Amino acid sequence: MEKLAIFDVDYTITRRETLMEFFKFCVKEDKRNLRFLPRITFCGLMFVLGIYDERKTKETYLKFIHGIEEKDLALLAKKYYKERLSKIFYKDALDKMKELKSKGYKIYLISASPEFYLNEMYAIEEVDKIIGTRFSFESGKFARKMDGANCKGEEKVKRLREVLKKEGIEVDFKDSYMFSDSLSDKPLLDLVGNPYLINYKKKNSGMNVLKWK
Repeated sequence: MEKLAIFDVDYTITRRETLMEFFKFCVKEDKRNLRFLPRITFCGLMFVLGIYDERKTKETYLKFIHGIEEKDLALLAKKYYKERLSKIFYKDALDKMKELKSKGYKIYLISASPEFYLNEMYAIEEVDKIIGTRFSFESGKFARKMDGANCKGEEKVKRLREVLKKEGIEVDFKDSYMFSDSLSDKPLLDLVGNPYLINYKKKNSGMNVLKWK
């Protein structure tokens, strides 16, 4: 049986929220993308007010890359990883991956962020599998439509189990690890025998808290 070390991404591996960093990177690449800032601010407000759900929020947010050719988005994501995303990792997170990989654990990253740029994190030598929110392409162009559910909460467990079943992998969850900055990941945290919260500031979480830099 395999043992997993599962990591959330935003604020667990990274110091910042990766989708906002992606937008800022795209603005740097093309200043005309600044015109989408009011739209992004608006959809964020609608989410906070409970008017937009996570699907509607992300589909609205990603207007700035709507219609981009799939091959061009792949090149943009690769450049984003190299120039910005790879610069905001917690060193402690990377060290923990190396430590657990050396002990025979498979390293899984499971995040609500889009797979189209998360997949660049396969560049981290220790990473075995990445599971994120999927978006569709139509006629080779980014369609801004979420493919399936937002990969958060219970959906993370569902997606993980789907991957394990498809690949015929049996897991010893009792001896596995999960790292997250948020109790929104409680379904995954509860699944493993070694759950850890990262830089968690609230009291009485009932879980061990690690401080990562």
